[in-house]
Amino acid sequence: MHSAGKIGNLCLFLFITLVFISPLPAESPPDSENPPVDDDELDIFDFEAPPLIFEVPGFELRSLNNVFPDLTLVQRAAVMNGRGARYSFEKDGSPSLIPGADSGINLLSSVMSKKPSHIIEALIVVPCNRRELDFLDIYNALRRIKNIQDHTLPIRGNDVKIFMDTTRLESAQRRRPVPDPPHADTLPNSETMYLRFVDQYMGDLYLRGEVSIGLYGITYSLSNFRDVSYSIFRIMKAESFSAIIYLEPVKEGILVYSMSGIYIPGFIAHRVNLTPNMNNRITVLVNWITEGLREEEYFVQRSHFYRQ
Repeated sequence: MHSAGKIGNLCLFLFITLVFISPLPAESPPDSENPPVDDDELDIFDFEAPPLIFEVPGFELRSLNNVFPDLTLVQRAAVMNGRGARYSFEKDGSPSLIPGADSGINLLSSVMSKKPSHIIEALIVVPCNRRELDFLDIYNALRRIKNIQDHTLPIRGNDVKIFMDTTRLESAQRRRPVPDPPHADTLPNSETMYLRFVDQYMGDLYLRGEVSIGLYGITYSLSNFRDVSYSIFRIMKAESFSAIIYLEPVKEGILVYSMSGIYIPGFIAHRVNLTPNMNNRITVLVNWITEGLREEEYFVQRSHFYRQ
Protein backbone atom coordinates (compact mmCIF):
# COMPACT_ATOMS: atom_id res chain seq x y z
CA MET A 1 0.00 0.00 0.00
CA HIS A 2 2.90 2.38 0.67
CA SER A 3 4.34 1.82 -2.86
CA ALA A 4 0.95 2.40 -4.49
CA GLY A 5 0.56 5.66 -2.57
CA LYS A 6 3.96 6.92 -3.69
CA ILE A 7 3.20 6.05 -7.37
CA GLY A 8 -0.13 7.87 -7.10
CA ASN A 9 1.55 10.97 -5.69
CA LEU A 10 4.14 10.87 -8.46
CA CYS A 11 1.42 10.69 -11.15
CA LEU A 12 -0.41 13.64 -9.60
CA PHE A 13 2.85 15.64 -9.54
CA LEU A 14 3.52 14.89 -13.23
CA PHE A 15 -0.06 15.76 -14.21
CA ILE A 16 0.13 19.17 -12.49
CA THR A 17 3.49 19.79 -14.14
CA LEU A 18 2.08 19.09 -17.66
CA VAL A 19 -0.99 21.29 -17.13
CA PHE A 20 0.59 24.41 -15.59
CA ILE A 21 4.08 24.47 -17.14
CA SER A 22 4.26 25.08 -20.95
CA PRO A 23 6.86 22.91 -22.69
CA LEU A 24 9.76 24.61 -24.41
CA PRO A 25 9.66 24.68 -28.25
CA ALA A 26 11.70 22.01 -29.94
CA GLU A 27 14.02 24.58 -31.53
CA SER A 28 14.77 26.42 -28.24
CA PRO A 29 18.37 26.09 -27.11
CA PRO A 30 18.97 24.27 -23.88
CA ASP A 31 19.11 26.37 -20.70
CA SER A 32 22.70 26.26 -19.45
CA GLU A 33 21.67 27.28 -15.92
CA ASN A 34 18.93 24.62 -15.69
CA PRO A 35 20.14 21.57 -17.61
CA PRO A 36 17.58 18.87 -18.40
CA VAL A 37 17.05 16.27 -15.75
CA ASP A 38 18.34 12.86 -16.63
CA ASP A 39 15.73 10.10 -16.51
CA ASP A 40 17.85 8.13 -14.10
CA GLU A 41 17.57 10.92 -11.52
CA LEU A 42 13.82 10.31 -11.29
CA ASP A 43 14.62 6.99 -9.67
CA ILE A 44 14.82 8.85 -6.35
CA PHE A 45 11.02 8.93 -6.31
CA ASP A 46 10.96 5.14 -6.36
CA PHE A 47 13.18 4.83 -3.25
CA GLU A 48 11.36 3.61 -0.17
CA ALA A 49 13.23 3.76 3.14
CA PRO A 50 12.77 0.80 5.46
CA PRO A 51 10.58 1.59 8.48
CA LEU A 52 12.40 2.61 11.65
CA ILE A 53 11.55 0.32 14.55
CA PHE A 54 12.43 1.27 18.12
CA GLU A 55 12.05 -1.47 20.66
CA VAL A 56 11.59 -0.16 24.21
CA PRO A 57 12.60 -2.74 26.81
CA GLY A 58 9.86 -3.70 29.21
CA PHE A 59 10.20 -2.57 32.84
CA GLU A 60 8.77 -4.64 35.64
CA LEU A 61 8.92 -3.89 39.32
CA ARG A 62 11.23 -6.17 41.25
CA SER A 63 10.22 -7.75 44.53
CA LEU A 64 12.04 -7.63 47.86
CA ASN A 65 13.20 -11.20 47.24
CA ASN A 66 14.61 -10.19 43.84
CA VAL A 67 16.74 -7.46 45.39
CA PHE A 68 17.64 -9.23 48.67
CA PRO A 69 17.30 -12.96 47.95
CA ASP A 70 19.26 -14.12 51.02
CA LEU A 71 17.20 -12.52 53.80
CA THR A 72 16.30 -14.83 56.64
CA LEU A 73 12.67 -15.14 57.74
CA VAL A 74 13.43 -13.02 60.81
CA GLN A 75 15.08 -10.31 58.71
CA ARG A 76 12.24 -10.29 56.19
CA ALA A 77 9.65 -9.98 58.97
CA ALA A 78 11.52 -7.00 60.45
CA VAL A 79 11.85 -5.33 57.05
CA MET A 80 8.13 -5.65 56.34
CA ASN A 81 6.61 -4.86 59.76
CA GLY A 82 7.57 -1.18 59.93
CA ARG A 83 10.52 -1.51 62.31
CA GLY A 84 13.11 -2.38 59.70
CA ALA A 85 16.25 -4.47 60.06
CA ARG A 86 19.31 -2.75 61.52
CA TYR A 87 22.86 -4.03 62.00
CA SER A 88 26.21 -2.53 62.93
CA PHE A 89 29.78 -3.70 62.53
CA GLU A 90 33.28 -2.29 62.73
CA LYS A 91 35.93 -1.99 60.02
CA ASP A 92 37.00 -5.65 60.28
CA GLY A 93 33.42 -6.97 60.24
CA SER A 94 31.02 -7.73 57.40
CA PRO A 95 27.44 -6.71 56.57
CA SER A 96 24.37 -8.83 57.25
CA LEU A 97 22.04 -7.27 54.68
CA ILE A 98 23.53 -8.21 51.32
CA PRO A 99 21.84 -7.32 48.01
CA GLY A 100 21.74 -9.94 45.28
CA ALA A 101 24.77 -10.20 43.02
CA ASP A 102 22.71 -9.09 39.98
CA SER A 103 20.77 -6.35 41.83
CA GLY A 104 23.08 -3.56 40.65
CA ILE A 105 23.35 -2.25 44.25
CA ASN A 106 26.72 -1.87 45.94
CA LEU A 107 26.69 0.67 48.77
CA LEU A 108 29.39 -1.15 50.72
CA SER A 109 32.23 -0.25 48.34
CA SER A 110 31.38 3.46 48.43
CA VAL A 111 31.15 3.55 52.22
CA MET A 112 34.31 1.51 52.80
CA SER A 113 36.29 3.71 50.39
CA LYS A 114 36.35 6.33 53.20
CA LYS A 115 37.91 3.78 55.59
CA PRO A 116 35.29 4.07 58.35
CA SER A 117 35.80 2.67 61.81
CA HIS A 118 32.07 2.03 62.41
CA ILE A 119 29.35 1.05 59.92
CA ILE A 120 25.57 0.73 60.25
CA GLU A 121 23.23 -0.82 57.68
CA ALA A 122 19.44 -0.60 57.60
CA LEU A 123 16.65 -1.98 55.43
CA ILE A 124 12.91 -1.32 55.46
CA VAL A 125 10.01 -1.47 53.02
CA VAL A 126 7.47 1.36 53.22
CA PRO A 127 4.10 0.06 51.91
CA CYS A 128 2.05 2.22 49.55
CA ASN A 129 -1.42 2.67 51.01
CA ARG A 130 -3.22 5.01 48.60
CA ARG A 131 -1.33 4.79 45.30
CA GLU A 132 1.87 3.44 43.83
CA LEU A 133 4.83 5.80 44.16
CA ASP A 134 7.35 6.39 41.39
CA PHE A 135 10.80 7.95 41.00
CA LEU A 136 9.45 11.50 41.00
CA ASP A 137 7.60 10.86 44.26
CA ILE A 138 10.81 9.57 45.84
CA TYR A 139 12.78 12.55 44.55
CA ASN A 140 10.28 15.02 46.00
CA ALA A 141 10.29 13.20 49.34
CA LEU A 142 14.07 13.72 49.53
CA ARG A 143 13.81 17.46 48.85
CA ARG A 144 12.10 18.45 52.12
CA ILE A 145 15.30 19.00 54.09
CA LYS A 146 13.65 21.38 56.58
CA ASN A 147 11.34 18.60 57.78
CA ILE A 148 14.21 16.54 59.20
CA GLN A 149 14.44 18.82 62.25
CA ASP A 150 10.84 18.02 63.21
CA HIS A 151 11.58 14.38 64.04
CA THR A 152 12.18 13.25 67.60
CA LEU A 153 13.10 9.92 69.16
CA PRO A 154 11.84 8.39 72.41
CA ILE A 155 14.92 8.10 74.62
CA ARG A 156 14.56 7.09 78.28
CA GLY A 157 10.92 8.13 78.29
CA ASN A 158 11.44 11.53 76.66
CA ASP A 159 11.01 12.76 73.08
CA VAL A 160 14.51 13.90 72.17
CA LYS A 161 15.23 16.15 69.22
CA ILE A 162 18.46 15.01 67.56
CA PHE A 163 18.79 17.75 64.94
CA MET A 164 17.91 21.21 66.21
CA ASP A 165 17.95 22.73 62.71
CA THR A 166 18.30 21.37 59.17
CA THR A 167 18.55 23.63 56.16
CA ARG A 168 19.90 23.95 52.65
CA LEU A 169 22.85 26.19 51.93
CA GLU A 170 23.49 28.37 48.92
CA SER A 171 26.79 26.59 48.17
CA ALA A 172 29.84 25.10 49.86
CA GLN A 173 31.53 28.51 49.84
CA ARG A 174 28.49 30.70 50.55
CA ARG A 175 26.94 28.94 53.50
CA ARG A 176 23.84 31.10 53.65
CA PRO A 177 20.57 29.25 54.45
CA VAL A 178 18.11 28.98 51.54
CA PRO A 179 14.58 27.51 51.54
CA ASP A 180 13.72 24.14 50.10
CA PRO A 181 12.65 24.35 46.44
CA PRO A 182 9.00 23.86 45.44
CA HIS A 183 7.53 20.52 44.45
CA ALA A 184 9.25 19.26 41.28
CA ASP A 185 7.38 18.19 38.13
CA THR A 186 10.42 16.74 36.36
CA LEU A 187 13.17 14.37 37.40
CA PRO A 188 16.83 15.39 36.96
CA ASN A 189 19.56 12.91 36.07
CA SER A 190 21.53 14.04 39.11
CA GLU A 191 21.67 16.85 41.67
CA THR A 192 24.13 18.17 44.26
CA MET A 193 23.05 20.18 47.30
CA TYR A 194 24.78 21.57 50.39
CA LEU A 195 23.22 21.27 53.83
CA ARG A 196 23.76 22.22 57.45
CA PHE A 197 22.50 20.03 60.27
CA VAL A 198 22.75 21.43 63.79
CA ASP A 199 23.26 18.30 65.88
CA GLN A 200 22.28 18.59 69.53
CA TYR A 201 25.48 16.87 70.63
CA MET A 202 28.04 17.46 67.86
CA GLY A 203 27.13 20.97 66.75
CA ASP A 204 27.20 22.05 63.09
CA LEU A 205 27.45 19.33 60.45
CA TYR A 206 28.11 20.64 56.93
CA LEU A 207 27.00 18.01 54.47
CA ARG A 208 27.05 17.54 50.72
CA GLY A 209 24.03 15.69 49.36
CA GLU A 210 24.14 14.01 45.97
CA VAL A 211 21.14 12.50 44.21
CA SER A 212 21.63 10.13 41.28
CA ILE A 213 19.04 8.26 39.22
CA GLY A 214 19.64 4.61 38.36
CA LEU A 215 17.82 1.98 36.35
CA TYR A 216 15.72 0.70 39.24
CA GLY A 217 16.06 3.31 41.97
CA ILE A 218 17.44 6.56 43.35
CA THR A 219 20.60 6.89 45.42
CA TYR A 220 21.00 9.72 47.94
CA SER A 221 24.51 10.19 49.34
CA LEU A 222 25.53 12.41 52.25
CA SER A 223 29.09 13.24 53.31
CA ASN A 224 30.63 15.96 55.48
CA PHE A 225 32.59 18.49 53.42
CA ARG A 226 33.97 20.28 56.51
CA ASP A 227 35.61 19.15 59.72
CA VAL A 228 33.39 18.51 62.74
CA SER A 229 34.60 20.04 65.98
CA TYR A 230 33.43 19.93 69.57
CA SER A 231 34.52 22.99 71.52
CA ILE A 232 38.12 23.51 70.36
CA PHE A 233 38.72 19.86 69.49
CA ARG A 234 38.31 18.38 66.04
CA ILE A 235 36.46 15.09 66.39
CA MET A 236 35.95 14.26 62.71
CA LYS A 237 37.85 15.27 59.59
CA ALA A 238 36.13 16.34 56.39
CA GLU A 239 34.94 13.41 54.25
CA SER A 240 35.07 11.06 57.26
CA PHE A 241 31.32 10.47 57.33
CA SER A 242 29.12 9.00 54.62
CA ALA A 243 25.50 7.91 54.56
CA ILE A 244 24.16 6.36 51.38
CA ILE A 245 20.43 5.75 51.04
CA TYR A 246 19.05 3.72 48.16
CA LEU A 247 15.31 3.83 47.38
CA GLU A 248 13.52 1.61 44.86
CA PRO A 249 9.83 1.03 44.07
CA VAL A 250 9.24 -2.70 44.54
CA LYS A 251 6.09 -4.80 44.43
CA GLU A 252 5.70 -4.52 48.21
CA GLY A 253 6.11 -0.72 48.36
CA ILE A 254 9.25 1.46 48.52
CA LEU A 255 12.45 -0.30 49.49
CA VAL A 256 14.76 1.89 51.61
CA TYR A 257 18.27 0.49 52.06
CA SER A 258 21.01 2.51 53.73
CA MET A 259 24.59 2.08 54.78
CA SER A 260 26.46 4.64 56.84
CA GLY A 261 30.09 4.82 57.87
CA ILE A 262 32.07 7.12 60.12
CA TYR A 263 35.70 7.30 61.13
CA ILE A 264 36.30 8.32 64.73
CA PRO A 265 39.77 8.02 66.34
CA GLY A 266 39.99 5.23 68.85
CA PHE A 267 40.64 7.43 71.88
CA ILE A 268 37.35 9.28 71.17
CA ALA A 269 35.34 6.21 70.14
CA HIS A 270 36.16 4.52 73.45
CA ARG A 271 34.70 7.45 75.39
CA VAL A 272 31.35 7.66 73.63
CA ASN A 273 28.69 5.07 72.90
CA LEU A 274 29.14 5.56 69.17
CA THR A 275 26.93 2.84 67.65
CA PRO A 276 23.68 3.85 69.43
CA ASN A 277 24.34 7.51 68.60
CA MET A 278 24.84 6.71 64.92
CA ASN A 279 21.81 4.46 64.98
CA ASN A 280 19.65 7.28 66.36
CA ARG A 281 20.63 9.59 63.51
CA ILE A 282 19.98 6.93 60.88
CA THR A 283 16.58 6.30 62.48
CA VAL A 284 15.72 9.99 62.14
CA LEU A 285 16.66 9.94 58.46
CA VAL A 286 14.65 6.78 57.79
CA ASN A 287 11.63 8.23 59.63
CA TRP A 288 11.98 11.46 57.63
CA ILE A 289 12.00 9.53 54.34
CA THR A 290 9.01 7.45 55.41
CA GLU A 291 7.05 10.57 56.28
CA GLY A 292 8.04 12.19 52.98
CA LEU A 293 6.77 9.18 51.03
CA ARG A 294 3.47 9.35 52.93
CA GLU A 295 3.23 13.05 52.02
CA GLU A 296 3.68 12.17 48.36
CA GLU A 297 0.83 9.66 48.55
CA TYR A 298 -1.51 12.50 49.51
CA PHE A 299 0.02 15.17 47.28
CA VAL A 300 -1.75 14.21 44.03
CA GLN A 301 -5.09 13.92 45.82
CA ARG A 302 -4.70 17.36 47.45
CA SER A 303 -3.54 18.95 44.19
CA HIS A 304 -6.56 17.57 42.35
CA PHE A 305 -8.89 18.88 45.07
CA TYR A 306 -7.48 22.43 45.00
CA ARG A 307 -7.62 22.60 41.20
CA GLN A 308 -11.36 21.91 41.24
